[in-house]
Amino acid sequence: MATSIGIMDSAYFVGRNEILTWINNRLQLNLSRIEEAASGAVQCQMLDMTYPGVVPMHKVNFDAKSEYEIIQNYKVLQEVFNKLKIDKHIEVTRLVKGRPLDNLEFLQWLKRYCDSVNGGIMNENYNPVERRVKGGKDRNIKGFKSSKSLHSNAMNNSSSLDALNLHRASGPKHSRSAGGSDEANLSAEVQALSKQVTDLKLSVDLLEKERDFYFSKLRDIEILCQTSEVENEPVSVAIKKILYAADAKESALEEAQAYIEEAVEDEPETET
Repeated sequence: MATSIGIMDSAYFVGRNEILTWINNRLQLNLSRIEEAASGAVQCQMLDMTYPGVVPMHKVNFDAKSEYEIIQNYKVLQEVFNKLKIDKHIEVTRLVKGRPLDNLEFLQWLKRYCDSVNGGIMNENYNPVERRVKGGKDRNIKGFKSSKSLHSNAMNNSSSLDALNLHRASGPKHSRSAGGSDEANLSAEVQALSKQVTDLKLSVDLLEKERDFYFSKLRDIEILCQTSEVENEPVSVAIKKILYAADAKESALEEAQAYIEEAVEDEPETET
């Protein structure tokens, strides 16, 4: 199944928000960014939900921060892949860097794989929170906190606010000029950050438009190659070999060129 998910599969055109919704709904998390799942813990638990009991959850570190800890999670995941005979190599060196695009691509593949196993239906009998604490330690992943933790944080925040108010009441008064300067600096920083966010959103929009543009071109080529008049022509077959290549690491160009050369050699010579 894994090898049949090629780079042109619709799985790789699932958006970031849909992936995050998929993760949060199934694992009862509250992730807001793809890179928050870069530790490999989410991927391990998604497989545990798909194949209950197969993943040794006590080995999965949901608090993984260092590169070494993250690599250990991916080792667990690769061992499960091997156990389930999932023919998929995990690009650990790329994923541990936390780059959104690399992690999004892997999660897109994982969603496609899990949906192919369970039909996209959530396992209602699976308790993700209970499985996360199966190792005997209340583990928290960014985006999720137990009710006990939330209550504790609320009490701590309340105490901190009381102390802050007391300090403000008894502490020295700052001059208005200093306060105005601080507010001006803060406002400038907020404006600068807002501009960065706007620029990033524009960049993302441009990238998505460019992606959609090239995908539509590739789709047109695919449809053309599938027409009955030309689908068995060597050039059409060679193009489809490139489009449907499952291994994203290697180019299928050489294989396609070899196919065309072989087809040309096998053609009968026409008499002049």
